[in-house]
Amino acid sequence: MSNATEEVAQDQLRSFVERIERLEEEKKQISDDIKDVYAEAKGNGFDVKVLRKVISLRKQDANERAEMDAILDLYLQALGMMPSGE
Repeated sequence: MSNATEEVAQDQLRSFVERIERLEEEKKQISDDIKDVYAEAKGNGFDVKVLRKVISLRKQDANERAEMDAILDLYLQALGMMPSGE
């Protein structure tokens, strides 16, 4: 590789690394912000474990969620953890 080509590759690599570092820092900041919101919710009496589950369910497609609920009900019935008429 020529000097100019090596220099371009180094600059490009440096640019990628710096962008990734910046994004990782932003990701950490957002993660810290999310933790703060969960702590605030907990301080106001909300169950954080359930809140996380609600967030997870809202990400799912309604049909996918309904299908998973039906399968869960079937499994619970099979294990005797839920009346079969529910």
